[in-house]
Amino acid sequence: MHKDKSLIPAIAMLLAVAFGSCNKEVPSEPLPEAITQVSEETPSDPSVARRAPVYLGVAGSFAVLSKTGITDVPPSAITGDIGASPITGAAILVTCPEVTGAIYSVNAAGPLPCRLTNASRLTTAVGDMQAAYTDAAGRSNPNFLNLGAGTIGGRTLTPGLYKWTTSLNIPTNITISGSSTDVWIFQVAGTLNVASAVKITLSGGARAKNIFWQVAGAVTLNTTSHFEGVILGKTGINLKTGASINGRMLAQTAVTLQKNTVKRPL
Repeated sequence: MHKDKSLIPAIAMLLAVAFGSCNKEVPSEPLPEAITQVSEETPSDPSVARRAPVYLGVAGSFAVLSKTGITDVPPSAITGDIGASPITGAAILVTCPEVTGAIYSVNAAGPLPCRLTNASRLTTAVGDMQAAYTDAAGRSNPNFLNLGAGTIGGRTLTPGLYKWTTSLNIPTNITISGSSTDVWIFQVAGTLNVASAVKITLSGGARAKNIFWQVAGAVTLNTTSHFEGVILGKTGINLKTGASINGRMLAQTAVTLQKNTVKRPL
């Protein structure tokens, strides 16, 4: 009888531990339904979020590269090389004092006295520009499809591949946030329009050289707006008065400038 009584505390302790463990495994209330919902801002496939940058080749040494000419309402301030090909150098209307870098021309008609005649380098650069456009346009499995239905003002954009099957409008400021090695590729089937005074800001170490905007239609940066990244334009790239860009403008038609600041990222 004494032995049976001595077992009672031990048995009670074992039962308490067992019931306590069971209680911990059962949630007190169901998980919120929102946890299982996927919004338009959630990558469709997070496993492919890390992308390889678009290879620019010789085109990467240019701040402005065009196939049909560069017009300008002075004064603009361009840091980096500029050039046009196969159009004659007479279609480069930027003056020497506006450029900190080289002005490449296919012939002796380029701006004097600073123009460098190098048709071979320009041919290679334009070929690389077109290959880069094809590469960016051909990237598959977008992380974000038609984000914001083509209007992305006020958003923070994380690394990955973005695709719009329509035009893209940026009516208010946006932030591109990520590390110095992260890559952003934006595929735009229509035009790209940045509203006046709108700013694109980088955060977290994000670098303009790793941001690629592949745009099939015209690109317009309206007055006093600020842009970040490499524009790979199938058609024209147009900067309105006072607009600025930290990046590159690589256009398969014309680039138009109006008292702009253009800086090629290192």
